[in-house]
Amino acid sequence: MIAWLEGSAPFPPMSHALAEPNGLLAAGGDLSPGRLLAAYRLGIFPWYMPGEPILWWSPNPRMVLEPATIHVPRSLAKVIRHRPYTVTFDTAFTHVMRGCASPRDGDPATWISDDIIAGYTRLHLLGYAHSAECWIDGKLAGGLYGVAIGKMFYGESMFALQPDASKIAFVHLVQWLAGQGFGLIDCQMHTAHLARFGASEIPRDDFTARLQTLITEPDQPGPWIYRKDNGQEPLA
Repeated sequence: MIAWLEGSAPFPPMSHALAEPNGLLAAGGDLSPGRLLAAYRLGIFPWYMPGEPILWWSPNPRMVLEPATIHVPRSLAKVIRHRPYTVTFDTAFTHVMRGCASPRDGDPATWISDDIIAGYTRLHLLGYAHSAECWIDGKLAGGLYGVAIGKMFYGESMFALQPDASKIAFVHLVQWLAGQGFGLIDCQMHTAHLARFGASEIPRDDFTARLQTLITEPDQPGPWIYRKDNGQEPLA
């Protein structure tokens, strides 16, 4: 049995998270900035389908990537060096979220509902949620978004309309985060895609201990200013 969150009720201890489904901790609550930030500071994130109550998760183990140790596959490194593109941060946050919400692989279902977009857009306006965009021929070709608290970055979702576009944005973001002293990127659950970049699983207790240190570092409020024009005319 999981806890039902009413009003400003706190999240239950991580020890209450279910083993199956892995990490389900609580339901209910809302997507206000206060509730979302409280969740991320504990290593909890929302994930639910439209029509369901808000479900809150803290899986064990946790997939993470240390920005300073990112591995860029050789073929992708070649694309990043030679393909014309522009990468920016925080110039099209809601467009990136809607790109992430678009149906993919013929599946019309998406967990990124209008309520999710509205909730994270509020976080973006407060300087906590950020996007990285890849532009090709002047059009948004891919990107990703996530949440930053202190020196901790929580990745949420990415999308691509052209091959490698989201990967290009991801590599630029991770390398920038490393340069800014960010210690960890939360990738939530294991995927082979992220493992190729060097992400790995760690126990939830280790993840929680590390984030509690990183979130006490000074925030780097948005919007983040970044732009890289690689072999194409600068955007207007």
